[in-house]
Amino acid sequence: MQCLILVFKQFGRMNMQLLKDTMHGTLTISAMVYFILLCAQPFALAFRGLGGEDMVHGLFDMIPGGEVGALLFLMALLFVLGFFLEWIEISYIALPMFLPVFIGYGTDMVWLAILIAMNLQMSFLTPPFGWALFFLKGVTPPGITTRDIYVGVLPFVLLQALAVAVIFVFPSVATWLPKAIGW
Repeated sequence: MQCLILVFKQFGRMNMQLLKDTMHGTLTISAMVYFILLCAQPFALAFRGLGGEDMVHGLFDMIPGGEVGALLFLMALLFVLGFFLEWIEISYIALPMFLPVFIGYGTDMVWLAILIAMNLQMSFLTPPFGWALFFLKGVTPPGITTRDIYVGVLPFVLLQALAVAVIFVFPSVATWLPKAIGW
């Protein structure tokens, strides 16, 4: 409440209508997120009930290279999904289908989670589909074109790709801190 009073005093633009609109937007977005969460559970049950989990396991069994091949396939798949879907849909619908495969391989889940998070972040910034780029376009001055944003983000995408490769090759980069604190 004190923060709200401070905002009203400090910034003259703040008024009750703006507060109402902001609260309505926040409620709408929160409701959409909860709707996705609620719908993900019946989807997962139906998917498993109809044998989808066995189909996913069969798909991963056909991929050559064992755990490394499966990880590369998962990273490529999540990278492409990140072009079109937000992290919520990927985390609550797609990942639960794939994680049992990696649990079966004995993959370190902390390492896998870091790889997935880094990969999705890279995907969200990759032109031409990266949806985070459209957020950037929405807050830039009128003289900045979409092409300027695409060119400007490329070094960051390359740095993130390098970071994903380093974490993939050297898992201890991602796992040393959790191990140090006893996870």
